[in-house]
Amino acid sequence: MKQRTLWSATLVAGLVVLAGCGSASDPDSASGGSKDKLVVWDWKSGDAAASAYVKKAKADFAQQHPGVTVEFAAQPFEQYYTLLGAAIQAGKGPDVMLFNGGGQIRDRADSLLPLDEYVRDDKKRLAGWEAFTKDGKTYAAPVTLQGHPIYYNKSLYRKAGLDPEQPATSWDEFVANCRTITKATGARCFAQGNKEGIGIQFFLSGLGSGVLSPTEYDDWIAGKRDWSSPAVKRVFSLWKETNDKGLNNDGANSTAMFNDAFAVFQSNKAAHIIGLMSDIGHWKDFAEFLDAGDVGVMEPPVVTAGATPSLPYDGGIGYAVAKSTKDPKVAADLVRSLTSTDALKPFYADAGAIVADRTVDVSSGGPAVATIVSGIDRGKPALHVALSSKTVDLMGRLSQQLLSGSVTVDAAVKQLAASDQAG
Repeated sequence: MKQRTLWSATLVAGLVVLAGCGSASDPDSASGGSKDKLVVWDWKSGDAAASAYVKKAKADFAQQHPGVTVEFAAQPFEQYYTLLGAAIQAGKGPDVMLFNGGGQIRDRADSLLPLDEYVRDDKKRLAGWEAFTKDGKTYAAPVTLQGHPIYYNKSLYRKAGLDPEQPATSWDEFVANCRTITKATGARCFAQGNKEGIGIQFFLSGLGSGVLSPTEYDDWIAGKRDWSSPAVKRVFSLWKETNDKGLNNDGANSTAMFNDAFAVFQSNKAAHIIGLMSDIGHWKDFAEFLDAGDVGVMEPPVVTAGATPSLPYDGGIGYAVAKSTKDPKVAADLVRSLTSTDALKPFYADAGAIVADRTVDVSSGGPAVATIVSGIDRGKPALHVALSSKTVDLMGRLSQQLLSGSVTVDAAVKQLAASDQAG
């Protein structure tokens, strides 16, 4: 089964994202190495789709440091950050470790080595650095880009008599099209899974640029978030309304995003899903069940006048170096090998990841990939990735209560504001 990659909690989850990840290593037997050995923790290296990537990266590193052994210790994603935190606290953490971009790495920045002096030459080639920075310092090099495109099923559009090449640009038109599709095909508007409380992350970031003004969006990312603004409240009221009006599949709170919600979309039971760019729940997975030409990607429909829709994306996953590593330069060289062009090429080809390397040719990926990549230059960081992991977790719980009707939008936003300000 494929792994998930979420960003901040995630996701983030990156992703996306999130199933088992191959055989796990015993954390106690895979602690930090020495000057002639580096230990790497991640949740990817046990995945068959990542084998060629790891092989290329190790070969690149071996050319530079033939006397240094590299040991990969794949851990289960669901326990990864708990195991990692315990190992670091006990002084038995790895030398190099994988992180989701956003809150997870920022929460642990004190244990990590700033990489700026080592990765300076990679800054232009790789995208997605912001998700791995804190207070102006870079703590990981991006491997993938992760984002939340709105995928749609062109076949269902055609069956409903709609033009699949002209998806709606306004929310009202979007809802009207959804009603038409449901009447003609029985398919719901959105495939939604919020059993883990993750669906709200996808919803906030996937649709947020169609709700917030460009200034409010930029302020949010910069940490100047006004939780009392009508536009912010509108995102959360829209979350509730979408479910209350039957636009989601039934039982969103009891449907797992990974992988039940994706299955709803892939089986033609929903016309749209806010998915991921890389790893799982994305263009390559969907093309295994739907014709690749029928997997469309649309911009967020405009909900609020003056909003400017954009692709929400950040660095997805990236490798960091422990502050305690014996030889920081050698460990940083391994990170550079793990983000080298030759290594990232097979990661794109085999895993379907939108890699951070701008030079990797993705033209063979089909129309969905072409649309995603075309939006990167004018894209913006995802809204949920700007939040702390604590606030993201709270948002997940409140999102479930919003769908069940046990909390109001005003009360939920008030709690989120308090958590965000406390962080």
